[in-house]
Amino acid sequence: MTEEIKEHEENTTIEKLESVGQIIMGEMEKIGGILTGDPISQAEGELTEDAGSLRYETADAMEEEEEENKPTE
Repeated sequence: MTEEIKEHEENTTIEKLESVGQIIMGEMEKIGGILTGDPISQAEGELTEDAGSLRYETADAMEEEEEENKPTE
């Protein structure tokens, strides 16, 4: 049981890191679209950034829920 909790905690940490990476990539793509004058790349970057933000918020909420549901000893 303890291994399952540790594994799940690591997954939320990994999920947060991946979502931060996705936010950064989306921001870079958005800036690239602005610099090249390509509105499609700019919009795609914004979409990627928004998806990363949602993933981060979801992972954060999962982590908070786990902390609330931890059994007190």
